[in-house]
Amino acid sequence: MSTIVDEIEKLPRHVSFMEAFLYWLKLGFISFGGPAGQISMMHQELVEKRRWISEHRFLHALNYTMVLPGPEAQQLATYIGWLMHGVWGGIAAGVLFVLPSLFILIALTWVYLAYGDVSAVEGILYGIKPAVTAIVVFAAYRIGSRALKNNVLRTLAVLAFLAIFALNIPFPYIVLMAGFVGYIGAHFAPDKFKAGGHHSESGKTFGPALIDDDTPIPEHAKFKGARVLMFGMVGISIWGVVMLMLSISYGWEGTLTQMGWFFTKAALVTFGGAYAVLPYVYQGGVEHYAWLSGAQMIDGLALGETTPGPLIMVVAFVGFVGGWTKEIFGPEMLALAGAAGAGIATLFTFLPSFLFILLGGPAVEATRHDIKFTAPLTGITAAVVGVVLNLAVFFAYHVLWPQGFEAKFEWFSLLIGIAAFVALFKYKIGIVPVIGGCAAMGLGYSLFL
Repeated sequence: MSTIVDEIEKLPRHVSFMEAFLYWLKLGFISFGGPAGQISMMHQELVEKRRWISEHRFLHALNYTMVLPGPEAQQLATYIGWLMHGVWGGIAAGVLFVLPSLFILIALTWVYLAYGDVSAVEGILYGIKPAVTAIVVFAAYRIGSRALKNNVLRTLAVLAFLAIFALNIPFPYIVLMAGFVGYIGAHFAPDKFKAGGHHSESGKTFGPALIDDDTPIPEHAKFKGARVLMFGMVGISIWGVVMLMLSISYGWEGTLTQMGWFFTKAALVTFGGAYAVLPYVYQGGVEHYAWLSGAQMIDGLALGETTPGPLIMVVAFVGFVGGWTKEIFGPEMLALAGAAGAGIATLFTFLPSFLFILLGGPAVEATRHDIKFTAPLTGITAAVVGVVLNLAVFFAYHVLWPQGFEAKFEWFSLLIGIAAFVALFKYKIGIVPVIGGCAAMGLGYSLFL
């Protein structure tokens, strides 16, 4: 009897919506370190310390978000918030995961555009850019070591690299082709396309949890056709109303309207995380729409790496610079134009993520171990490795030869990049300390030029 009483006493007390709200708000300000760091942070707090959710249920939710396009850490927060407190819990968790980062990036981007030619700022960015290149190379290594388990998948990665590097095929087409190869592979070579198990199930336990292994699915999380239809209609209506208002106000070819359309498409092809979709954002933002330059894109990724929140928040930088560059509200209101661009980019990038969680959770979980559903994702993940490598090549070129091959080679940038990669790969130093150290090196170098 005493054992039963002890177990009941160990069970965490009920968590109110406000208590959860305050936690998600705090997480939005401290979620540094990319998706791996953010997921680890949530695991330590929610599973180990607070025991709001069990290890098994946490990993179950994480495995679901891994098969979706979009930022898995933000979607995981949305999922857990939804599981605990229903629709408003999920919305609060997902929005608060992003909102602090949006405001911080708006402020930093304004400083960057208004004062970016100050020598100290230039020196700091000089050190951060090669660090970002090293981070992208390291990301390609991490994804590749996890995803490329056989020669078929390695070949797919090479073909994806050649497709985007040599043939300049748009990223969405590469995703579609890789998914189709995975679908065919599921029928003819299923062993080659088995999911790599990004996050394996674990038998660890940290004591009784509010949402434990055997806790029944709450009523609001059960699949109901009417509920799915309602959520779908609300989400599509939000998208449609905003797009209609933008079209009426600025025309279909207007900068904000095109941002809404472009970032909607970007949100639907973000398989493999932010690094995978950055080439697509580059192709659109730099080459097609000319919202920003290639050098500014690298600077934006550098700012994104140093702020909390998902790395895909670099879209807010792209939107801000695009609104500022195109002077959508006139030359006297550049800051407001930038903020509007950042807000539109963020809204249309993250709206699908909420719909995926609120609509697809129960249905997708039921098919999580079916090879017909996981093989296309395996193919896409392999292709993502090649795409990320192409991004690394692009960054390296602009960092080492900022004025072109005929101009001076930036040897000190190369040294900073090598030091950053060694720090990440060999010594397992976090991204934020690496960027801070490289920024200090760049600032010191610029002062002695």
